[in-house]
Amino acid sequence: MSDFVLTVIPGSRLREAPILLLLHFHNALREELADLRRTAAEALDSRTCIGPDLIRDLRRRFEFLKLVNKYHSVAEDEVIFRALDVHVKNVVSAYTLEHTSTNDIWDSIFHYLDVLKKEDERCVSKAFQELVYFIGTLQTSICKHMAKEEEQVFPLLTQQFSAQEQASFVWQFMCSVPMLLLEDFFRWMNSFLSSDERESVLQCIKQVVPDDLLLQEVVISCIQATEQPITGEFDKHGKGSLFLNGRANFWKILEVYTSEGHSKESMRPDHAHTVHTTTQHNPLDSAKLWHTAYHKDLLEAVKDLYSVRDSNDLSGLAATIVQLKFFSDVIIFYCNSLDKLFYSMCIELTEDCPAPSYQRFLDESQIEGLQLLLYSKSENDTSSRNFVENLCDKLKLCVQGIRKYLTFVETEVIQFIVLNCSHEMQRWLIYTGLEMMPLGLLKCTVTWFSNHLTEDESKSILHSIKQGGLLVNKSLSSLLYEWVRIGYSGKTSVEKFREELHAAFENRCSFLSEQIKNNSAFPYLSDMQLRSRSNTSYSSGISFHVFFPQKLKMSTDFSTYHTENNTESSLRYLESKPVDHIFFFHKALKKDMEHLVSLSAKLAENDALFTEFYQRFHLLRVLHKIHSDAEDEIAFPALEAKEIIQNSSHSYSIDHKMDIEFFNRISYVLGQIYELYADTLNGRTLMYRQLCVKLHGMCKCMYKMLSDHVNHEEIELWPLFREHLSVKEQEKIIGCMLGRTRAETLQEMIPWLMASLTVEEQNALMSLWRKVTKNTMFDQWLGEWWEGMKSYDIPKVEKLTVSTQSTVDIFEIISKYLPRGGNKDRVSSKFNMIKHETMDSETFSEHHKEMESSKDQTGHHCKVCSEHNGSNTEILIVDGQTDTAANSVLVLSQEELEATIRRVNSDKTLEPKMKSIITQNLMTSRWTNTQKKTHPDNDAHNNNQGIPGVFPSYRDTQKLVFGCQHYKRNCKLVASCCNKLYTCRLCHDDATDHTMDRKASTMMMCMKCLIIQPIGPTCSTVSCNNLSMARYYCPICKLFDDERQIYHCPYCNLCRVGKGLGLDYFHCMNCNACMARSLLVHTCREKCLEDNCPICHEYIFTSKDPVKALPCGHVMHSSCFQEYTCSNYTCPICCKSLGDMQAYFGMLDAMLAEEKIPEEYLGRTQDILCNDCEKKGTASFHWMYRKCPHCGSYNTRLI
Repeated sequence: MSDFVLTVIPGSRLREAPILLLLHFHNALREELADLRRTAAEALDSRTCIGPDLIRDLRRRFEFLKLVNKYHSVAEDEVIFRALDVHVKNVVSAYTLEHTSTNDIWDSIFHYLDVLKKEDERCVSKAFQELVYFIGTLQTSICKHMAKEEEQVFPLLTQQFSAQEQASFVWQFMCSVPMLLLEDFFRWMNSFLSSDERESVLQCIKQVVPDDLLLQEVVISCIQATEQPITGEFDKHGKGSLFLNGRANFWKILEVYTSEGHSKESMRPDHAHTVHTTTQHNPLDSAKLWHTAYHKDLLEAVKDLYSVRDSNDLSGLAATIVQLKFFSDVIIFYCNSLDKLFYSMCIELTEDCPAPSYQRFLDESQIEGLQLLLYSKSENDTSSRNFVENLCDKLKLCVQGIRKYLTFVETEVIQFIVLNCSHEMQRWLIYTGLEMMPLGLLKCTVTWFSNHLTEDESKSILHSIKQGGLLVNKSLSSLLYEWVRIGYSGKTSVEKFREELHAAFENRCSFLSEQIKNNSAFPYLSDMQLRSRSNTSYSSGISFHVFFPQKLKMSTDFSTYHTENNTESSLRYLESKPVDHIFFFHKALKKDMEHLVSLSAKLAENDALFTEFYQRFHLLRVLHKIHSDAEDEIAFPALEAKEIIQNSSHSYSIDHKMDIEFFNRISYVLGQIYELYADTLNGRTLMYRQLCVKLHGMCKCMYKMLSDHVNHEEIELWPLFREHLSVKEQEKIIGCMLGRTRAETLQEMIPWLMASLTVEEQNALMSLWRKVTKNTMFDQWLGEWWEGMKSYDIPKVEKLTVSTQSTVDIFEIISKYLPRGGNKDRVSSKFNMIKHETMDSETFSEHHKEMESSKDQTGHHCKVCSEHNGSNTEILIVDGQTDTAANSVLVLSQEELEATIRRVNSDKTLEPKMKSIITQNLMTSRWTNTQKKTHPDNDAHNNNQGIPGVFPSYRDTQKLVFGCQHYKRNCKLVASCCNKLYTCRLCHDDATDHTMDRKASTMMMCMKCLIIQPIGPTCSTVSCNNLSMARYYCPICKLFDDERQIYHCPYCNLCRVGKGLGLDYFHCMNCNACMARSLLVHTCREKCLEDNCPICHEYIFTSKDPVKALPCGHVMHSSCFQEYTCSNYTCPICCKSLGDMQAYFGMLDAMLAEEKIPEEYLGRTQDILCNDCEKKGTASFHWMYRKCPHCGSYNTRLI
């Protein structure tokens, strides 16, 4: 189900780029997840291995794996990503979001493990199946995330940072993991490595550790300890995981340490019962010294904070916050060791002595609340005083709680252990508790504590360290001894210690980070992120996120957006923007994928649902691919063009690629099921059910991947679109997305999309589409096929209403200027004569009555017309006046027409624009009237005698191929305008004096059987056996063609020659034109095709001839362009050059250089305007060629 492969890391490459050591962790995670899934799946198949032991083993392994993944993820967030963001902005925020996306999967896995622990063994099958599903989902999510990091993040790390800087990141990670856990992590990772790979890792670690002999011995001994043979189930995942994942089992701890060579008898608690006196020095007495020093310095830090509050001087706040973070981390790890280790000891000793009542310090009311406040992030610096006030209040409670807790530990816990344990056991407890701290924090703590010791106290502790070296790692004992000695001797100055504290605790600053960095007291902080490796390095943010993973939802410091917890709910409070189209599509994707998950769960038991699942899945797959490509090729590049947010979308492009790969894997399994389903199973029911179970698991994984992807995209990218792109830019993006989408896809997508949205969202989306496609015929196309269009009561095409009304008004005005008196009578007599020749009075009367009757019958069917009967009556009257005016103009002589135009121009009441319109209508009226269509009812009387043209026509008479000179097809169309049969509309237009409405045809004739029938893609007669009328059929344009590749553009609402939108063409919403994809970058002119060719004056939008787009944005026929450019090089409309004319202009330069100007013209200049750059200037006198001084063009004119 997951085909993620291991990453190969050569040893030489690891030495050059130490950061690649983390890829070994990636490989170990992959193999562990695969093994866990394989173990669970085999147990589910066998049904007999699911018992308490398996559940217990799975829980232990998952707890350890979660801990490894958590430290690994937090280390990336707190150390590596923060450093990378300094060099490459907007890359890592997406990966930080992904680190938290698996939390719900972990919770589900542990939930089902708990359920299985309680369930009867006979009823665990269903719960265990769900567990296997979630293990697969976890494997897919984590492996996908790691693969993305290896593709994008790690190459950037190796490019941006030197080997030394990479080593410092790895070292900071190692110093921030508790020492016991670090040993377990490497033990676990090395179990998946070959011997050569282990050697390479060891050499890399030696390169990473600073040049400190004692420190190197500690780390190397820790790594080499992992090479010892693993004995027993407990050793496989180590003692550290046991400490941090539940109350420790003391006897198992003893087994681990005694197996490492320690004396078993001296380590047993009952051996210590002879120790009852408290007069002699006990190793745990040093804990009381630590308590005293901690409480003293904590009070001093609190006093410093009160001083800052009272003085309103924030200059000392930075140092105080750093100290408080240090004290918080120290008390957290101290309490953790007491909880996991010391109190577990007390529990084991309760057989003979009563254990002290347990008190846990870490609760939300005390240290956790302080941590949340210290690591919180505010939006502005004006709340500094409120922050200090809240911090003072919180510290007041914390100091009281800490004092109470430390007193309890001294009087109850420590005293109880001193009375019941030997000195060896006490030293072991101390050393093991120290090993539960990260190495970096341990050094800070030991150095700080040593400064508070007297000479006798330091000697006592140094002596105890020497003796304790026999119980723990000797190299660690030597290192602790050196740290205590240096700290007590004063070699580590106060200033140096503060620098080390800031180096450790400044990583994740509070909202005062800028104040801290600008504080003159700490000038070394400016380059702290990329500092050279010190002996120890520690990131406090790592510990914070591990101990309090759910307590603080912080937006990353390197994020350019504000995180919204619920994007969908926040949408209601945001102003609607065009980019919401993407959000609506995401909602539909998630909803449909969720439905597929529910369907796949029922397939095993109900195979009748397979057809529905099959169709919905492939529709979702196609729509997801179209949406992903549109984002990658249109939306994301538009976002990346903004310099401030570059690199923000690359991660999501990788998501698209991986999602498509996973869709392909599901499709493969679905194909296997389809073969069984099509074969009616034939006894292979078990295989069918197994594949259905596998399909359901893959669908759950796909749903998780898709949901996380779109949710993160909405959290990170959606606000960036709204903030950094104007409404016009957003509309252009949506327009480009729609302009790449084929009509067939839109016909499936629109109902699918609307079904997932609320009524308000549907209206918002439809309004957006209408606005984006306002220059196109999109509304008209929607109304011709989509029934849902009727529910959106928005005026479709306002320009038609305006145009009709304007025509009526114009002819009303024209009638006022027509000749009067004798001329009027002559015009009237001519008009009557023409009318008489056309139709006698009875026929006209009957025909008029039939027209009125038909109007009455259709009127009650049209809701819009029935609501406006009064206005219709007025329009009919006006139409009568218009017909009279138009026909009167038709019979005017040339002299009368000129006289009418002069009367119009002399009328001072008319505006110039109106005069131009009336004059134009007068001059073109004769041509307009001669182009009128013959009325459809003229041939109505011939219906009873049959329709003319009932015979086949041939494109190739020799091969008997049906069609005409224009199209190859097997049918003829009944022209609705004249009720005659023609092979195509072009044949009709060539044979008649009017044009055929291509969309009005409803009947056709099959040329094989010669039967007239409703129009359709195939012949409906039985004898033809569903004969196809053509390979391509458009039900809107009623177009048939059996030769060329044709597509219907939903925005032109016409059929065009080509493969289709998104393939070789796209539709520009501003130009309202289908263009080749090579013209993605072009000069836009609004509705540039809705005009006549400037050469032949044919209407370009519906022209069948190829069109040439000029650099200036104007268009003309390609054939006209070729003929025109034989003698011209400028646009006939705007006069700009039609191409790069530098060669021609160079020839003119050479010619003019040799040409001699008459002396009387020498020195004279002319004012010119350049048609190319549109700038004014002066040029040397010439009667033909004048060069622009700005751009060097000769395409100029005199002004």
